[in-house]
Amino acid sequence: MPTIGQEIKQRKAFPSKPQEAAVTLLRTADVLRRHLGAAIERQGITAQQYNVLRILRGAGADGLPTLEIAARMIEQTPGITRLIDRLETKKLVERQRRSDDRRCVYCRITPAGRTLLARLDEPVRTAADQAFHVVNKLELAQLVTSLDHLRDSLRQREE
Repeated sequence: MPTIGQEIKQRKAFPSKPQEAAVTLLRTADVLRRHLGAAIERQGITAQQYNVLRILRGAGADGLPTLEIAARMIEQTPGITRLIDRLETKKLVERQRRSDDRRCVYCRITPAGRTLLARLDEPVRTAADQAFHVVNKLELAQLVTSLDHLRDSLRQREE
């Protein structure tokens, strides 16, 4: 198994373990994103579009305002409106303005969007299982805890 330094053909050692960990995490996230994306893109949508649909399915019949969807995205995106435009064009999402506040647009997943997500549930689950098959349950739990801790720490520094 090549190290991250070997994989990216780095000639010098990393200046620190945290820098090595950061590069390793970013590279791994990219590889994982492409692996999962391959399963999703077979259905004609992007991973970000899948994420929007997944969020809206979880929101239920009430739907969510556009900015709330943006806040819940796995990867933050400045183009949430364009992303939803594309899903609406595909008839996977519908939008409705609130009568009490015309500036607020609520988005809901359509039946076609729910059907598409149902078709993707198993392929995405399988792709995730395949990606993590080399990691045992204890290591996986530790990884999730460590990543939660790291994200929380970084958010606190931003505040």
